[in-house]
Amino acid sequence: MQRREFLKLSAAFGAASALPLWSRSLMAAESRPLLPVPTLLVPDARSEIKLVVQQGKTNWLGKTLTTWGYNGNLLGPAVRLDRGKEVHMAIMNRLPEATTVHWHGLEVAGEVDGGPQARIEPGQQRRVSFTPDQPAATCWFHPHQHGRTGYQVAQGLAGLVLINDAESGKLQLPEQWGIDDIPVILQDKRLSADGSQIDYQLDIMSAAIGWFGDTMLTNGAIYPQQAVPRGWLRLRLLNGCNARMLHLTTSDHRPMYVIASDGGLLAEPIKLSELPMMPGERFEVLIDTSDGKAFDLQTLPVQQMGMTLKPFDQPLPVLAITPLRVMASGSLPDKLVEIPAMSTSQVSVTRTLQLMMDPVLDHRGMQALMAKYGHAAMAGMSMAAHGAGQMPADKSAEIPHDKMQGMDHSGSGMSGMSGMSGMSGMSGMSGMGHGDMADMQQKQTSDSYDFHQGNKINGVAFNMDKPMFEIKQGEWEKWIISGEGDMMMHPFHVHGTQFRILSENGKPPAQHRSGWKDIVHVEGGRSEILVRFNHLADKAHAYMAHCHLLEHEDTGMMLGFTVS
Repeated sequence: MQRREFLKLSAAFGAASALPLWSRSLMAAESRPLLPVPTLLVPDARSEIKLVVQQGKTNWLGKTLTTWGYNGNLLGPAVRLDRGKEVHMAIMNRLPEATTVHWHGLEVAGEVDGGPQARIEPGQQRRVSFTPDQPAATCWFHPHQHGRTGYQVAQGLAGLVLINDAESGKLQLPEQWGIDDIPVILQDKRLSADGSQIDYQLDIMSAAIGWFGDTMLTNGAIYPQQAVPRGWLRLRLLNGCNARMLHLTTSDHRPMYVIASDGGLLAEPIKLSELPMMPGERFEVLIDTSDGKAFDLQTLPVQQMGMTLKPFDQPLPVLAITPLRVMASGSLPDKLVEIPAMSTSQVSVTRTLQLMMDPVLDHRGMQALMAKYGHAAMAGMSMAAHGAGQMPADKSAEIPHDKMQGMDHSGSGMSGMSGMSGMSGMSGMSGMGHGDMADMQQKQTSDSYDFHQGNKINGVAFNMDKPMFEIKQGEWEKWIISGEGDMMMHPFHVHGTQFRILSENGKPPAQHRSGWKDIVHVEGGRSEILVRFNHLADKAHAYMAHCHLLEHEDTGMMLGFTVS
């Protein structure tokens, strides 16, 4: 069935209230908007795609305000690419400030990756060409302007990239765009008191815990509705929030079958009743709607500081799904694609990356959160774990700088790290001199404290001019990303690759997280990944690795690296 025919049937069905059993839910749904479905954008006859980064106007809650989008007022199109076919991207910046466009999840060379070095000044254009050479996947694109990424994403800049390949096309998965293959981009927003603008502030509180909103949007609309055929429904899920973790489920507890993660299809569908998603992550799920009963996709409360305030303190519906009488044509295969077994026997280098927050930022950020929102914002956590009382010493300063950056070649895990307490949640003052104590107290009380470099990796805040290490093209490496001593969630993202997760916070990865990924969960423990880079990235176009909690990234928790 063509999309045009389906939409006509859907409209006629709604007008006639053809199913009396649903009449109450359909009437209740009339006040809700229809789910906006991003336009599919494919290369033209010259293999070119044009993107314009621009300002626009969007109406939320009866207020019209300025938002940013790609080729439109808000968000962007879904760019569809075929594996093995070259594409030429022409990106025009019509914003009042510089931006970049990062191809998140795409395995492309550093010179086209779109990191913070790839600035596009206002009124200027950037052209990049590449040939996708990776399995079918749902990726995305968004800004990566250092220090402004969180702001620009909050204003509305995000779009999808769909990579197709021959293998996935043989599986008979749902693939009718906007009918049984539905994109679901989830973001939280907060408006200013007068409703005139998106209320974004990069301050000491958001630098510590991330920026969060009080309204959830699905494809830019508040709790929209979508009519679908009966049968297998495919949802391409993106957590596009700056900082908020989501915990997705269905309102009637019908299962979701995860078929794909960040980097593409899994070996087989994984049946889940609940699906946690960190910022930047994508999952594709299939849901059986053959019973004809309406249900909601919803997000459950999570244990994350700042993210437990109303309306997120209870299950929150994000999309109303109403099956029609027409039947869907897609299927759920028993097997999907072959995924090679993981082996560390070919690992040539082991690197350790220690994620850390300045204890002053941690302490003052938590104070600001408590002062503004009270204990309800602490998600049941204690201030004692965030520097209340005595301030911890920043012992990262006691480790020689060459060892801090040299940890990545030792292959010895965390050796040499004991006694290090420059991370949030590490208490105790042993080994701290009077000069250190005085310095910490001065930083704690000084109004001039600069939080913009308060988040670090291996004791160093991001420096665009100094890549931290070099990698050899095509060689497997094991990365140990540690959040030990830090109570914060860190969705750690690596550019230019899709990796495999060996462990997450000391545990084997869940089945649905065992495929190709570009984000790994780091929270209070060590996570290990097996990673390889097939493309080059020189110093001028270094790849990035960073926390995808955007305010952590914008305040230093990022590093650059080269591939030769």
